[in-house]
Amino acid sequence: MHAQSEDQMIQLPLVSKESEHICLPLVVNVISKYWGENIDPNEADLVAKKYTGIRGTIMIEGIELAERHGLVSYIYKGSLKDIKKRIDQGIPPIVIMPGIQETVQHASIVCGYSNDERRIFTYVPEPDTIGAIPETTFNNDWEEEDFITLVIVPKDIGELLDKENLLFRDSSKVCFEVEKMKRQIPMDQVIKTLKLALDKEPDNVQGWYILGSLYNDKNMSECISCYKEAISLNPKCFLAHKGLGNYYLKNKEYHKAEDHYSKAISINAKRYGSIYKNRAVARSEIGKNLDAKQDLVEYLAQIPNAHDRASIEEAIKQL
Repeated sequence: MHAQSEDQMIQLPLVSKESEHICLPLVVNVISKYWGENIDPNEADLVAKKYTGIRGTIMIEGIELAERHGLVSYIYKGSLKDIKKRIDQGIPPIVIMPGIQETVQHASIVCGYSNDERRIFTYVPEPDTIGAIPETTFNNDWEEEDFITLVIVPKDIGELLDKENLLFRDSSKVCFEVEKMKRQIPMDQVIKTLKLALDKEPDNVQGWYILGSLYNDKNMSECISCYKEAISLNPKCFLAHKGLGNYYLKNKEYHKAEDHYSKAISINAKRYGSIYKNRAVARSEIGKNLDAKQDLVEYLAQIPNAHDRASIEEAIKQL
């Protein structure tokens, strides 16, 4: 007699990838439709008018659009156990995962899991298609983002969630709001708001590396302690090492830049191909021309459609 399969799946509406909108990310659109709320793209167009020259999406704008349609959101540090609990409840969670090529991060919907095969199923916007990722691979990648989880649900379901046990719920929401705030209010005010959130929830890795990036944008050395705090809380924080590399590169501390880029690459060698170009700059400045050349070759391998391919190929010849 065979044991009953423990696969759990949520059927999600199929939404075209072409519907991705700067202020209505695909994942938010899918979840909203799953709960019976259809967000008019024209609403997103109105919001998008305040953003010009932005690549990618502004997740918080999509979240707020969903909330204006009667849904509520919770952003927190999750776990595999939590994901499975949400699926069992009929709630498809959104997770933030490492990006590839020129994408730093990407959002993905978890739509199921298999205890038999130890796999996590993720939404793919194509007919009769899902992603099936081994649990260990999924968990290792997700750990780089410190297990950021986003749940969007109707208000009545939100009232049933054990909100007091959602780790870093308040500060994580502020972290998402930073993307919007820094385009609307002075940077000093943004920093103050995020620091207040971290005072209340000081173990939020995401908060520390975002605070570091805000200081880094102003080329302030305060970013160093923020990034290092993120790394002390989560040694797999790729983005903090990348941020430190960028800060030291700007300030011509090339050995330190190389060190932190290398640490980021040791965490995930296939994430954000542009990091190899940055490390190549640091290495060429300290006389490691052969290593720099190898980095530029790897940069082009990871980003075959790089906008600067011609100049990089020329630099490879010169090294």
